[in-house]
Amino acid sequence: MNQRLRNLLGTDSLLPYWLLLPSLVFVGVFFLMPLFQAIGLAFRGDAGFTLAYFKKMVSDVRFFDALKYTFLLAITIVPLQLVTALAMALLLNKSFRGSRFFLYLFALPLGISDLAAGLIWLSIFTHRGFLNSILYTLGILEKPIHYLSYQNVGFTFLAVVAAEHWRATAIVMVILVAGLQMISKDYLEAAEVLGARGWKKTWYVILPLLKPSLQSALIIRTIFALQTFAVVLALAGQITPVLAGEAYFWQFLYRDSHVASAYAVLLMVISITMTWVYLRYLGAKTGGMRG
Repeated sequence: MNQRLRNLLGTDSLLPYWLLLPSLVFVGVFFLMPLFQAIGLAFRGDAGFTLAYFKKMVSDVRFFDALKYTFLLAITIVPLQLVTALAMALLLNKSFRGSRFFLYLFALPLGISDLAAGLIWLSIFTHRGFLNSILYTLGILEKPIHYLSYQNVGFTFLAVVAAEHWRATAIVMVILVAGLQMISKDYLEAAEVLGARGWKKTWYVILPLLKPSLQSALIIRTIFALQTFAVVLALAGQITPVLAGEAYFWQFLYRDSHVASAYAVLLMVISITMTWVYLRYLGAKTGGMRG
């Protein structure tokens, strides 16, 4: 470090804080300020502190359906993504001809936004979409089926699950591939010497060593699954209500920032609670395994 820069930044011990400053400013301006503003809107009315907006939120006819579908999506999507991503990561961790092709193929959805992914799957399931066209051409259907409608709420939900599963599994895969790359080959070679091969090596050696990565992936995907919105909006509209969607509709459709903020605060509390549960119980098991 030259003398001029040293004089500008101070001692070397202050350098890490100067390097952190842009990130801290970004987090403060674009995360902490909106967070405190939302909390203020949720709990503050004309007369000061109030819970009226939470009461209005809970009394809304769509609230409990939104709560139900939000948890159903998380409970359905997260295990599916973990299992699929683990299979993909184990495949990519093996060196074979064409493995790079599979890496690009699996990672392709990473470059697609939530809304774009929803629109892609909408083109499949819409009234005049690819699915109806193929089935009609094959003579299986006599007339198109309305897959995404109030008459097919169950299928609409499954379409959202399929789209979100396709879109976000690659995120989990990247985390697990990184975790697999960190496992020392000494453990794997020792397992093979002791006769552990195939699924036994995966179950008794790889998975226990992969638990920290699995925990991180589980926390991240659960939080984002609880906040699923753009895919739901593209495929289901208001057929399948979710908490994030209700926050959006209350903000931009009903023009009520207070109730929208109440939904946002509720989502934040649920996400923090789920993270604490994972860290409290899965973290304890992981720590016990390491000890």
